[in-house]
Amino acid sequence: MAKQIHRIEGVKPSPLLSHVVEANGFVFLAGSVGADPSTGTVKAGGFEAECRQMLDNVGHLLHGVGLDFGDVVRSTVYLVDFANRDIYNRVYQEYFSADPPARATVQAGLTAPYTVEIECTAARRG
Repeated sequence: MAKQIHRIEGVKPSPLLSHVVEANGFVFLAGSVGADPSTGTVKAGGFEAECRQMLDNVGHLLHGVGLDFGDVVRSTVYLVDFANRDIYNRVYQEYFSADPPARATVQAGLTAPYTVEIECTAARRG
């Protein structure tokens, strides 16, 4: 299967990256942050709200190609401050409640004002 770039309704295209790319039954999501789609800025309400918005954004991308969180096989999480790891883990478990994917968590510098980012790989069932 050739590489397919998916355009997702409500997601502004970027000249720097493709938000969703599919190849050989795998769906690769570019890094997602907690940007509120209505404003394009970090979700108000603190770190937990930012995490929830980020994962809601991932859900939107997944649903846009007919997938859901259960199809995610790997994720990489980037945290600015590891002191927020427990909060992140609690929120993450709500979205990946059964059979969570393989995951790496990395402390990283992110573009301000974002403090958490995730990239995911999903697999088509079949």
